[in-house]
Amino acid sequence: MQDHQAKLSRARRVLLGAALALVTSLALAASEPFSEARFQALQGEGALILVDVHADWCPTCAAQQKVLDAYQAAHPDRALHRLVVDFDQQKEWVKHFKAPRQSTLLLYRGTEQQWFSVAETRKDEIFKAIDTAAAATP
Repeated sequence: MQDHQAKLSRARRVLLGAALALVTSLALAASEPFSEARFQALQGEGALILVDVHADWCPTCAAQQKVLDAYQAAHPDRALHRLVVDFDQQKEWVKHFKAPRQSTLLLYRGTEQQWFSVAETRKDEIFKAIDTAAAATP
């Protein structure tokens, strides 16, 4: 009996680990590293694009990520493309987007910039900005 329970416990741990890996991969798939080619391709499609000027060490950026993940969880059918500009490594793009610091968010619908924000972490404001941009025509 104990052997059977040990096998069940191990199977549960394996299943839980697999579920956690899946959830993590889905969260990571919600964003991708910024590249000029990808940005231009999405603009050409008239896509909804969030450019996220991000630094891993930034607590405001971490707070924004939670809000953006919540938005995508609440709107799984919305095609929001999150392109992450590495604040420390992609200085030319930080300058291009006129980001005064990390935690800068820019929303585009195609080639039209719809929103620009620095250090915004309020869920209602970010949700409203994305919804407004999503409703705009490219």
